[in-house]
Amino acid sequence: MFTKIKSFTILGIDAIPILVETDTKKQNQPFFSIVGLPTNSVKESKDRVIPAMRNTNYGFPARAYTVNLAPADVKKEGVGFDLPIAIGILTSLQKINPTKLNEFGLVGELSLGGDVRPIKGILPITVAARKEGLKGILVPEENAKEAAVVDGIDVYGVSDMRECIGFLEGIVDLKPTQVSLSEVFKHTNRSILDFFDVKGQYNVKRALEVAAAGGHNILLIGPPGSGKTMLARRVPGILPEMTLEEALTTTKIHSVSGKLKADSSLVSQRPFRSPHHTISDVALIGGGSYPKPGEVSLAHNGVLFLDELPEFKKSVLEVMRQPIEDGVVTISRAAQSLTFPANFMLIASMNPCPCGYFGSDVPGHKCTCTTSMIQRYVSKISGPLLDRIDIHVEVPAVKYKELSTDPKGERTNEIRDRINKAKKVQLKRFDEVTDIYSNAGMVSKHLRHYCNIGEESKQLLKIAIEKLGLSARAYDRIIKVARTIADLDNQENILPEHISEAVQYRSLDRKYWL
Repeated sequence: MFTKIKSFTILGIDAIPILVETDTKKQNQPFFSIVGLPTNSVKESKDRVIPAMRNTNYGFPARAYTVNLAPADVKKEGVGFDLPIAIGILTSLQKINPTKLNEFGLVGELSLGGDVRPIKGILPITVAARKEGLKGILVPEENAKEAAVVDGIDVYGVSDMRECIGFLEGIVDLKPTQVSLSEVFKHTNRSILDFFDVKGQYNVKRALEVAAAGGHNILLIGPPGSGKTMLARRVPGILPEMTLEEALTTTKIHSVSGKLKADSSLVSQRPFRSPHHTISDVALIGGGSYPKPGEVSLAHNGVLFLDELPEFKKSVLEVMRQPIEDGVVTISRAAQSLTFPANFMLIASMNPCPCGYFGSDVPGHKCTCTTSMIQRYVSKISGPLLDRIDIHVEVPAVKYKELSTDPKGERTNEIRDRINKAKKVQLKRFDEVTDIYSNAGMVSKHLRHYCNIGEESKQLLKIAIEKLGLSARAYDRIIKVARTIADLDNQENILPEHISEAVQYRSLDRKYWL
């Protein structure tokens, strides 16, 4: 007997519909064949399906079994085909009579005992099921809350194969899983890391506020123990709250990567990713035989923090140029090309020299590096990558007087309120401009149109370029950052004080350093 069941497979961060066709017939030499470009994980389904059927007392008679996964020219990956294959075989054997089979999609991994185990990528699978016009989808019980985030389709969580069969036969009554998105966002645990707890470093906090407000990438330069990592980890808390669209896209990436927490239905807080400097270019950018998102995509709509930037391999840093510039990662293979979103705020940190204490007055630590050693160390960061970082700020060591006193300064929510106001100004400004949502995305024509600079500001900028030895690449960066500072100051025009502050955020362009 021949049966058809609707299922899905992941391609990139999206899902595509797959028709699981099952045919059984009596034959002298029994066999079990899965065709349709299955990967090894799909081929191994038969080794899970057969024991699951036997251990749930449905048996597995000797027959010729052929399972076709259509369309046959798309590679199928994952363990989510176990459940539809088992249901398809039982239907073909006429051991069950499901009355709802045509209305529902099925996905799930089977244990040898017949339990339904969770799978990766359930959110994009549910989105694809809704697009197919299905009434509902049956998913592993542990995935049900994540799937239920999608409106317009009923999601039923099943714990084992018997429960799934009972529901399809109309014997077991299951209720659709419900998730309140308003409650998810309402109870989002905002970062407990508060800027108020950081002692001193007021200029660095201000620089991070400017970076967050304008979407600027930032480089923190300071000796070991000055608080660079501590400050970076607090940045997601001052970024604007995620919209539903941002949360869904971010959740899809984390879901297909298997990074979504078991008790989470949605990534409602901006991600913070901090890969080690030994990471490979594939792990950072994404890829593999069956391309998966890398760290830059996992940081989408959040922060990517690269600690000790010069310690990363040069090849790893160079592959970051495309996602920083375009906000996406394109991975090409012989058979297909996949695009992953990668729109993140880059925060990098580094020591000022190999020993870490150049220009520092930390007691007991005197810099022993020569000028050539410092130049070689800084030059590990290529010019094209440095071009894409708008702000360079020095992070000095904190004095004992500041460490020994109670924290002073603003709390994270106060800073976030100012950033939200500046973001609204930028969204209104770029309302008619395609693909630009923050000041960091402006190019030369936008700078001429949106950045009004008076004569006094122009003179100040000229002095900065000529006297401080700032490079040509710094010119546009300074204007962009000054535009953001003016937005935070609720000023329509860029004033001299805005230019003056922006100039301070170009440490690596000064002649005394390089």
